[in-house]
Amino acid sequence: MVLQWVDKHRPTSLNELNFHNDLSQRLKTLASDGDFPHLLVYGPSGSGKKTRINCVIKELFGEGVEKIKVDERIFQTSLSTRKQEFHTVSSIYHLEMTPSEVGNFDRVVIQDLLKEIAQTPQLDFNAKHQFKVVVINEADSMSHDAQAALRRTMEKYMANLRIILCCNSSSKIISPIRSRCLLVRVGSPSTDEVKKILHIFSKKENFPLSSIVAQKIAEESDGNLRKAILMLESLKFTSGTDFPKADAIIKLDWETLAFELVKYIEHENVKCQIILEAANYVKIIYQYMVLIFIHEKHALIIGYLFQEHQLHLGQKAIFYLEAFAIKTMHIYKW
Repeated sequence: MVLQWVDKHRPTSLNELNFHNDLSQRLKTLASDGDFPHLLVYGPSGSGKKTRINCVIKELFGEGVEKIKVDERIFQTSLSTRKQEFHTVSSIYHLEMTPSEVGNFDRVVIQDLLKEIAQTPQLDFNAKHQFKVVVINEADSMSHDAQAALRRTMEKYMANLRIILCCNSSSKIISPIRSRCLLVRVGSPSTDEVKKILHIFSKKENFPLSSIVAQKIAEESDGNLRKAILMLESLKFTSGTDFPKADAIIKLDWETLAFELVKYIEHENVKCQIILEAANYVKIIYQYMVLIFIHEKHALIIGYLFQEHQLHLGQKAIFYLEAFAIKTMHIYKW
């Protein structure tokens, strides 16, 4: 099986991690303590949250956590005949799941699955810890009902279960859950740290990488290490045996389209043509799954945050993206 570089060379222990060494040491000390708490691990995409969580679990239980299996579960509520398929990754020590995969049924998954795990005894009686760990990915996408169910489970099964929540923003987690967890923020690596890791990967793959190209990739990735590694890998396949150049770096399709729209909004009076650009917005949302990053003026940030809040309350994202575009034009005095 051919793995992407980001998976092929993924660190498997806290000692192998290449940045945030102080955080790695604190997590190592925490894992060696007999009273391991629930964790809420948060930070931007590509900062290494999942990798760090996996390393903590290995520190807790040892090599056995690498013997994993993928299961397909089927859930059905009493209010609906529709069955929901749900995938989990697990070992005898832990289970990893993403409840947001099933949408509004996430409460059922949380209630049933966590109860089942908590009531199943630890199979390895020689394990360092007798509790099991459940990793919940995209925890900030869980519904309020699911989070309430999780809170009750955390209270009831603390002796047999530890929860590790992984999310981008802790603000979307209800306060009763936050108060029961140790909050761990994993920040984005610096540009120099990204460059260092890119050189490590290029050496492992026997791929020549100049400092100029590494600097360019690190800047383009905007602190997203996963994105930087994927850009490096794509650069190798497009460059072949040639020495890669900085201008050969491939941008994601949605990024190219988004930059074109930004230029269009900045330099053209499109008050009468805003609806014509809806098709491009739809491409960004549904085809490229855009994440919008704002590093502009205070007014632009406020406008973005307001429309993002409205987007979560509404139904169609296109309306709020158009409203944000119009707000941007107003800021640029169109």
